[in-house]
Amino acid sequence: MSLHVALIEPRIPPNTGNIARLCAATDTPLHLIEPLGFSLDDREVRRAGLDYWSQVDLWVHPGWRAFRDAIARERCLYFSANATRDYRHAPFRANSCLVFGNETDGMPARILEKHPERCFRIPMPGDVRSLNLANAVSIVLYEGLGRVPADPLSRGDAGARLPVPADPG
Repeated sequence: MSLHVALIEPRIPPNTGNIARLCAATDTPLHLIEPLGFSLDDREVRRAGLDYWSQVDLWVHPGWRAFRDAIARERCLYFSANATRDYRHAPFRANSCLVFGNETDGMPARILEKHPERCFRIPMPGDVRSLNLANAVSIVLYEGLGRVPADPLSRGDAGARLPVPADPG
């Protein structure tokens, strides 16, 4: 696996379902850090993930400490509207874990304070404060997949380096 996605205490079922479908499509493991704001059996979560849930490499951690025990700190890159560094400068590496806060509280302040050099944001020049969580995960995950070589053992093309179009100018 080239990258992982982790969601800290997600609250909105359709967002998590859409992110699960994205993870299935890219062969990316998904880590959910409890408490969740819904049940994984919730109809809205299942509906948004369609019939791809069986293809998701899903890890559910009973809390932040359990997640930290499972994933080494140096693998984590944190993404928040409250960070200052541009996500395009994130040091994506094979096996990086892309960590996102939840839809209502965002990234916990303790993480932003403790790891500012590993916190990144998606720049938005307009008046919008933040993006939908599923959209933010999509943007960051595809940026990372485009920069991290594909795992030769992954199924199909998932995670393959994306071709860069020629500059028309």
